Amino acid sequence: VLTADCGQVDVIGPSALMCLVPGRPPDQVSGVARDKEWRRDIHFGLTLFMLVRIAPTLFVLLWSTGFIGTKMGAAGAEPFTFLVLRFGLVLALLIPFGWAVSSPKLEPRQRMHAIVVGLLVHAVYLGGVMWGMRHGMPAAIAALITCLQPILTAVLSGLLLREVISGRHWMGLALGLFGAALVVGPKVVAVGDSGATPTTIATTVIALIAITCGTIYQRRFATGFDLVSGAIWQYVGALVAVVPLALLFETRQVDWTPQFLGALLWLVFVLSLGAISLLMLLIRENAVSRTSALFYLIPGVTAVLAFFIFGEQLSLVQLAGLVVVSVAVLLMQTKKAL
Repeated sequence: VLTADCGQVDVIGPSALMCLVPGRPPDQVSGVARDKEWRRDIHFGLTLFMLVRIAPTLFVLLWSTGFIGTKMGAAGAEPFTFLVLRFGLVLALLIPFGWAVSSPKLEPRQRMHAIVVGLLVHAVYLGGVMWGMRHGMPAAIAALITCLQPILTAVLSGLLLREVISGRHWMGLALGLFGAALVVGPKVVAVGDSGATPTTIATTVIALIAITCGTIYQRRFATGFDLVSGAIWQYVGALVAVVPLALLFETRQVDWTPQFLGALLWLVFVLSLGAISLLMLLIRENAVSRTSALFYLIPGVTAVLAFFIFGEQLSLVQLAGLVVVSVAVLLMQTKKAL
């Protein structure tokens, strides 16, 4: 965390919080302690500190519901039509909210960076995964392919962002991939190769590349933006991308069942507003390779959620995979790993 008067600190603590207000060094704290602006800034620093601490766990829980929501809602609309509805609703909520809280406007260059992130993380990633699943790609195989994201991110962030990836971190990456394979492996064997055609595999791989590049691009070019303003332009870029695809290649018919409506609202509020905001916060506050390691936890948490929601069984092998993945992520999240 870069502070105004105290240089750089690794952890936000009570003393570090005193450095968060520009122009007020620690030795002047006693003289301004009753100032409302100072107290507000201290409160903001504490809130940010607590949010960053719980963000990884909360992100995994929320993001893991994505496959569940997609499975429940994809039957009611074609992929790009579904995404048009989803992104449109998100913008209908974010734009008035940004106006109400007086979110700062972005410069043209910042808008373009946010639009690129939106194209990669929202339009291409979600579009690729949903298109593949709509055309028969089993969710287990899609999850296994997207589990390659931490390794791909580590390689690219090392090359492009010059992040130093230690041997311990590489060990954690390999261990996490093994654990994820244990979690989704039985489901892959159960479904066989039905639906996993070269086309559906290709769209899922494109989705994997898109979210990896989007994560790195966000870290390189778009970390200093206001979260609300940045999110608005991200979804503008995503919406502009999927509208022509829905108009040209889909019937745009929607089956407005309670299940579809519930899934759509869940994905809008919990995923597009909640989980994505947490992901952007984590990318801004952490190294990209450590943030991407959290994706190893998602198939396991998704499997647990599917057990409670859909009654899907969890084998001992899958439970062992959950333990292995947890150890791997713990290994990669420690400071010594980088």
